[in-house]
Amino acid sequence: MRILLFGGEGQVGWELRRSLSVLGQIVVPARKPGAGGDLSDLEGLRQTIRLHCPDVVVNAAAYTDVAAAEHERARAFAINALAPEAMAQEAARCGALMIHYSTDYVYDGQSDDAYSETDAAQPLNVYGESKFDGDRRVMASGCDCIIFRTSWVYSVRGKNFLTTMLKLLRERDRLTVVDDQRGAPTSAELLADVTAHAVTRAYPDRALCGLYHLAASGATSWYGCSCLIADRLRERSAGQVIDDVAIIPVAAEHYGSEVLRPKNSCLNTSRLEKAFDLELPDWTTGVIRVVDEWLYFEKRRQL
Repeated sequence: MRILLFGGEGQVGWELRRSLSVLGQIVVPARKPGAGGDLSDLEGLRQTIRLHCPDVVVNAAAYTDVAAAEHERARAFAINALAPEAMAQEAARCGALMIHYSTDYVYDGQSDDAYSETDAAQPLNVYGESKFDGDRRVMASGCDCIIFRTSWVYSVRGKNFLTTMLKLLRERDRLTVVDDQRGAPTSAELLADVTAHAVTRAYPDRALCGLYHLAASGATSWYGCSCLIADRLRERSAGQVIDDVAIIPVAAEHYGSEVLRPKNSCLNTSRLEKAFDLELPDWTTGVIRVVDEWLYFEKRRQL
């Protein structure tokens, strides 16, 4: 199986390089200009897919700076909508299965219940609009595709909520963390492992293609997640966190952001679990594992 992976340098892409390696040969074009993976170069993306004629195209690349997207609308749409469309059209031409990742930000977050795939998309910001436009374009391309909508992604690598909290918990004695937005922190490792499973099942059975919600089970707030991180640090490593650090819950408006974000990012994953015979783990499992992994690498760096 030939797998063409875009965005292999990111936190999800890094885990995909591991999980997909057992399925066949992986090609990872770099995102720099002229290297075949530059998402602003649509013709370059098309030529890369034609050159490699893959069995599977995986797009783990995206424009993810939610605040900057408000001022870079054209760039956000080019990377999150036009680039996936070009990939999908070429995937259709060569008969490849395409995997694409989307976001909870396509919903307005006003529901009291977890969102299902049939709920109407009503993005609150440019980032959400661009990702939803990408979803529509990929599905309209006619390629065999699986779109995974996920939420609150983190890993031990890169800049994300978890790595930021790990840093701040060692530097400050007081933190304010948003407590009125709910969702399920989802590890890049979980996304990658489910993707590999889905490719194995859906490559020979294209009836499994479609839109799925993929997130850890359960729900919490950013405040709740930060408390778990602090508790795990205290449990595993004295001195890695200020013992009496105060974590203060606040409303999102406390930060005065001009960008609207969903208050409810909970995703109903029952369709995915039924289709692929899965039972997704609770969000706490992944957070604890990644904190432990981070501590391991910290100790290695100190040797």
